Amino acid sequence: MKLVIAVVQDQDVHRLIERLLDGGFSATKLASTGGFLKEGNTTVLVGIEEEKVDQVVQLVRDSCQSRKQLVTPMAAVGTSLNSFIPRPIEVPVGGATIFVLDVDRFEKV
Repeated sequence: MKLVIAVVQDQDVHRLIERLLDGGFSATKLASTGGFLKEGNTTVLVGIEEEKVDQVVQLVRDSCQSRKQLVTPMAAVGTSLNSFIPRPIEVPVGGATIFVLDVDRFEKV
């Protein structure tokens, strides 16, 4: 048995959950927060048989698209705000980070 952990952007999670359910997979979603942009994202947990891992990973790939977002950087600590002129920069967001773990034991009670 395997546990697929997918960290996805909130904009993509509804599409992913729908596709997982349509594919016959059950999933648990947990609210989480990203480190770089400090924005909300969702961690999706899917427990499955080993032979279905590729199918679930493909559903994540198909559901979670990478895109560009403009962000305005904050002034560094100790920097004079008089000379700091924030300019928006484009950063990639979205997509998914996927982990596949072995499960030693599984019980549903």
